[in-house]
Amino acid sequence: MELRSGRRLISPSPHGARRRSLVDGDGVDRISSLPDDLLLQILGRLRCARDAARTSFLSRRWGGLWRRLPELHFREIGADALGAALGQAGRPALSLLEIDIPEKHRITDPARVSALLRTAARLAPANLVLTVWGHDKDRPVPIQIPRFDRAISMKLTVHNLQLAPPGQGAEFPVLERLSMSRCHFDTDALVRRCPRLRVLEVLQCDIGTIKVHSPMIEELVVKQSIYTQCIHIVAPVLKRLTMDIRVWFFFTLSCFSAPMVEDVSWECRSSYPNIGVGQWWRLQRLKLLTENSARTLRLFIDTKLLRHTKHMPPAERNFNQHIGPLPAFSVLELYLLNGEHVFGAAVLNLLEIRSTIRRLKVVIRHHVVIDSLTKILDDEESCPPECACDLPRNWRSQSVSLVALEQVEINGFNGNDHEIDFLKLLFRCATQMKTMTVQLSTNVLGSNREWAEIYNIFEENPSVECFVTISVSSFYSR
Repeated sequence: MELRSGRRLISPSPHGARRRSLVDGDGVDRISSLPDDLLLQILGRLRCARDAARTSFLSRRWGGLWRRLPELHFREIGADALGAALGQAGRPALSLLEIDIPEKHRITDPARVSALLRTAARLAPANLVLTVWGHDKDRPVPIQIPRFDRAISMKLTVHNLQLAPPGQGAEFPVLERLSMSRCHFDTDALVRRCPRLRVLEVLQCDIGTIKVHSPMIEELVVKQSIYTQCIHIVAPVLKRLTMDIRVWFFFTLSCFSAPMVEDVSWECRSSYPNIGVGQWWRLQRLKLLTENSARTLRLFIDTKLLRHTKHMPPAERNFNQHIGPLPAFSVLELYLLNGEHVFGAAVLNLLEIRSTIRRLKVVIRHHVVIDSLTKILDDEESCPPECACDLPRNWRSQSVSLVALEQVEINGFNGNDHEIDFLKLLFRCATQMKTMTVQLSTNVLGSNREWAEIYNIFEENPSVECFVTISVSSFYSR
């Protein structure tokens, strides 16, 4: 079409964009002409060896280039395909080798896992991440971990199988970080083969005894859902400890020597009422942690079976035998899960064994009757006359040196005679006490006698700053 100006108007082609690309381009594959180092960076960003290998369909130039990648990632792959792929890898010193064989490709023969580890060792990775599933029936068969000369970091998640360290004399000469998950192994034997190990993680492994002797280890993480029988740690430069375990009936903390440890989070739960706190209380849960620059020990203790003492199993050991090896702490928090019973003797027993406690917190849990069912439960757990919990009765007259104790907080104070006696004992023994805070339970609010008792005790100790609270509101202070 020609306009009056003489110019010609040309209708656009429906495939104009495509024609322009063909006309403007010269047909040259510019990506494949890039240097190898740049192509390897492109393939590395895929983070998948399978996808990197598929690029060979684009051009012969890409064929086999994946074999030279410094990092190889194999995910969602079966053992057969993985073995073939690892056999083609041409780079002998990888910076990272990641292998993830999912549960649907569970390996039925432990020998194949052993062969897989040997193949991985030949590639000499600096960092190894391995996830593999085996059968529980094969757990008695130990699978030896070959020597990885260049490995700085290893993360092994080997479900249901048993791993053994390299043969006699072999070790991991430069290994600094080791994480073991879901398997069974001897911690002592493996750690001794790692002369430069700084960080060790043991996660959900089937291990009865955690034994770590290392002059170099700085961080230790142990998280176990399987029952632990024994802990033995000697680590002179350990700085950070995280431990979350369930203890077996005959659990022992045989040794803990870590004089430089700073950051601690240690939680221990017991399903068996065989660790005694005093004569009648039993340890249910322990937590030791570092917070606000101070180390706090939290103990949850109970007397559920005390009403029927003939059914109360004797304490196989006393908590005092176990607290000695624990790292030093300056804050003690006690959670009394059945506060209807007399607790003075048990608390005093704990205070005697550590003279460095600066702050004490006692939380008393009382049962609140809200219906007929909880009334029955409350009667079952209440303290009967002449209950054994008050033994030995001479605890009220004992004199214990609590010269470091400066702050005391008691929550759930009911004003019972034994609680009043415990309050008096603290004032008498803690001669350097600075503050006392008593949080009352709702049972005390309308009682003039308990009010008068508390008031008189506070007035007799004018050098101590005293507070009485309920919930979060302070309604008395002196």
